[in-house]
This record gives sequence, C-alpha cells and structure tokens, in this order.
Amino acid sequence: MLALTAKGGTIVIGLLKQIIKTGRVTEQYDSGTMPSRFRGQLVHEESLCLKCQVCRDACPTGALEFNNNQLVVDNNACIFCGRCVEVCEHKALSHTTEYRLATLTSQLSAKIRATLQRSLHIRHVDAGSCNACDWEMTALNNPIYDLQQYGIDFVASPRHADMLMVTGVVTRNLEQALKMTYDAVPAPKLVMAVGSCAASGKIYGESYAIRGSAGKIIPVDIYVPGCPPRPAALIYGLLLALDRLGGNSK
Repeated sequence: MLALTAKGGTIVIGLLKQIIKTGRVTEQYDSGTMPSRFRGQLVHEESLCLKCQVCRDACPTGALEFNNNQLVVDNNACIFCGRCVEVCEHKALSHTTEYRLATLTSQLSAKIRATLQRSLHIRHVDAGSCNACDWEMTALNNPIYDLQQYGIDFVASPRHADMLMVTGVVTRNLEQALKMTYDAVPAPKLVMAVGSCAASGKIYGESYAIRGSAGKIIPVDIYVPGCPPRPAALIYGLLLALDRLGGNSK
C-alpha cells in the first residue's frame, strides 16, 4: 500500500511539474495569427477582372455570381476550396486569412441581445453533417479556446438552452427533430447556422433526402460560414450575437 501511495505521489508531482512547465495555454479567440496556408475570406481585385466568369463556372457550390457584370461572393455558400483562385488566369481572386465572417440577420433584436448579456447556454443539433463542423465545435471546450471563459457553455437539454447551434444540411429524417428541438427552447431564443451546409445548403443541393439549409426549416439569427469554420470563427459569431466584441467587431 505504501509503495502504491509513493508511486501515485510521484505521478502527481510529475504532472504538476509538466503543468508549470507548459504554462498558460488558453487564449483569446482573436489573439493568434492564422497560418499562411489558411484560406479565409475571398477577395476580388476589380481592376484585374476581365469578367470571363471562369471562376463562377469552377465554383462547386455556386457561391460566385455576376450581378450587373460585378462579381458577388456568397460567403455562406463558399467552402474556401480555392478552385476559383486556381482557374483565374488574371490573379483577380485571392484568399485572405480573415475568418471573422459571421453575420447577423435583421431579426436579431436588441431585446434578445440584452436578455443574453450575462451568459449563454447552447444546445447543438446535428441535422445531417459530415461531422467536420462538430469536431471544430468540440474544440471550443478544450483548454486552448475555453469557451466557458466567456460565460458560454453547452447543455444537454434544449429546455435549458438559449441558443441552438445547427450543423449540416437538414435531412428529411432529421427535419422533424430539428423543429421539435427548436420548439423546446424557451423564448427568447437564438439559432446559429454553423458551416456552409447549414448556412446555405448549396453543397448538397436538394433531393428527396435533403431539405436544405437550416434557415428553410427554422428562423436563423447568426450565420457562420466555413467548411468547417474554425473555433475562433465560431467564438466570433457568438460574441457578435451577444454584442461583446467592443472594438473588434467589423
């Protein structure tokens, strides 16, 4: 017994030494820089564009359109694959490292913002995702991002939630479950569409098995584009909805 106790004490001391050596790992969502290979917001240099529309034809999700001979980018549908950049011979398109692309709808009233100033409880709903967005959401609870430092946490029951975070294109089999979960959340409530599938539904389109984007089934207040969006982008969307960004909002 003494030998086991001594061994356990040695292990604990070793862990404490490692923690001290590692130091603090938690960071603010916008404190780090994106790696050079990261593909963020797509930007367009008008002076270099010849309106050949090759980029539009190369886009697999229809995120690029020419309106009145001007290129329009639908960030909610963009999966940042880089195909449009590759096919543009005139180098008019490029990806930046900007990840703060979350947007709010006009239905997000000041009353809801004021109600949710102190804390936010989230219920996640997977409506038919590939799990990429879900993995990024899981990272929100690790020591690096530590979502709880913002007073935000995930809950098991929609009846305890203030917000639904929906991932994936809405499938026929999960449409009813999504509606019932939304109805179970007490008012006032928010809905965040996480990732390009939930935000636009254009990646898979529509079929007998697919209903489309989350906004076609339930009211959506916040859109966070990406395939998948980084944890920092998700935190930006959450803080944007809660009006806690101060001078960092775009």
